[in-house]
Amino acid sequence: MSSIITYREAVRQALREAMEHDERVFLMGEDVGHYGGSYAVSMGLLEHFGPQRIIDTPLSESAFTGAGIGAALGGMRPIVEIMTVNFSLLALDQIMNNAATLLHMSGGQFNVPLVIRMATGGGKQLAAQHSHSLEGWYAHIPGLKVLTPATIQDAHNMIGLALADPDPVLIFESAMIYNSKGALDTQALPLPIGKARIQRAGKDLTILTYGSSLFKVLLAAKTLIAEGIDAEVIDLRSLRPLDNESIMKSVSKTHRVMIVDEGWKSGSISAEIMARINEQAFFELDAPMARLCTTEIPLPYPKHLEDAALPQPDKIVAMAKKLMEKS
Repeated sequence: MSSIITYREAVRQALREAMEHDERVFLMGEDVGHYGGSYAVSMGLLEHFGPQRIIDTPLSESAFTGAGIGAALGGMRPIVEIMTVNFSLLALDQIMNNAATLLHMSGGQFNVPLVIRMATGGGKQLAAQHSHSLEGWYAHIPGLKVLTPATIQDAHNMIGLALADPDPVLIFESAMIYNSKGALDTQALPLPIGKARIQRAGKDLTILTYGSSLFKVLLAAKTLIAEGIDAEVIDLRSLRPLDNESIMKSVSKTHRVMIVDEGWKSGSISAEIMARINEQAFFELDAPMARLCTTEIPLPYPKHLEDAALPQPDKIVAMAKKLMEKS
C-alpha cells in the first residue's frame, strides 16, 4: 500500500513500527521525548511508548552515546539521536574508539548493534556551527556503516535495515528535506545497505550524489535534457560501504563522471569516489572527472551567501555542460 507522507513522518513511522515489533528497541537523545525532537521526528512517541523507551537525555553526547553502546552490548537495540552532526564530534571518541572497534578488539566476540541518527547539511541558515556535512568523515572509519537516505522510501526503510545490522550504523538525515513529501510503499522490499539506486537513467554522463543534493541534481538533469544532454543520476544511498559495482557500471556506460557532494572538497567522499574510479575504470573515461562541493569556508548565515556556498542546480548544469565539452 502506498501513501504520500513527509520525510519526517516516514522516519517517525519507521521508529514506531520498530518499537512495536521489538521491545528491545528504544530511542534516546536530547529533546526526543517531551519536545518531540528538534526536527519533530519523534513527536507523539513519548505518549505512546512512555519514558522507559523514549528517553530524554542530559546535554552530553559522549555520555548518552556511550550509554547506547553499553545498552547494545547488553542485548538492547538502541537508537541514539544526535541533534545535529556537529554535536556528534562531542561523541567521536565513543563512536570511533568504542562502537567501531569493539568487535575487532574483542576478537569477534562482541557486536555493537547501535543505530545513531543525526541531522546533517546546510541550507537552513544555521550558520557555521550547525550546517556541517560530515558524513564523508565518518565513511573513513572501518567498523561503521554510513547511510544517507534522500527519498521517503529510504527514510523509512533504512531504520529497519540499520536495526537488523549487527554492527553500528550511522544514519545522516538531511535537515533540508524533513518537510519534503513523497510516496511510501510499505509493501516494497527495501534496497539493501550498500546498494546505490539509479534515480534517472541516461547515456551522456553519470552524476553521483546523495542526500538533499539528489533533488538539486534531478532538477539540473531536467534542464540538461532540454539542452540535449542526457544525464544518468545515481543516488549513492550508502557512503560506507560504497556500491563500487553500480558506479563502475554507469561509468562504463556514459564515460563521463561528475560528483555532487555537499561536503568540503579536501579529503571528501567525492575524492574517494574519484580515486576508486581512477583505479577501477580509468580507461572507460572520455574526459577528466569533475566534482561540485561546498565552498571551503565556514558556512555563512546570510541566505544569499549560504546559497552561494552550497551546490545548486545552476552550478550543476554549468559544470555538466563544461564536462561535455571535454574529450
